[in-house]
Amino acid sequence: MNHKIALAVTAVASAAFGAAAVQTLNAQAKPPVYYVTEIELTNADAYLKDYAPRQGDLIRQMGGRYLAAGGKTTSFDGDPPRSRVVITAWDNLEKVQAWRSSAAYKELRQTGDKYAKFRSFAIEGVSP
Repeated sequence: MNHKIALAVTAVASAAFGAAAVQTLNAQAKPPVYYVTEIELTNADAYLKDYAPRQGDLIRQMGGRYLAAGGKTTSFDGDPPRSRVVITAWDNLEKVQAWRSSAAYKELRQTGDKYAKFRSFAIEGVSP
């Protein structure tokens, strides 16, 4: 009888482990969220010296990763993008919202608003 109980406990534990593994794999398969910012610089020197490096540090501290920042853009349809475009990737929208609602972001953004006008949005990526 003890052998049957041990076998049943092993089967239940294996099923629980398998379910946990599936949950973990599903969580890893969620697509990232991309945060896109178009920036119209009104004072490029001050923006690049006083604002951009500090915002970059904050983004990395909060879990964001830079994909593009201020590189050459090519417009194919519609109006061209503003003078600077930045794209960051985040694990989820909650991390983007935590960054944007942080006291550090709000304080730093006041500095950024002195040097530029911003247009930004987040878009969910596609599943791999």
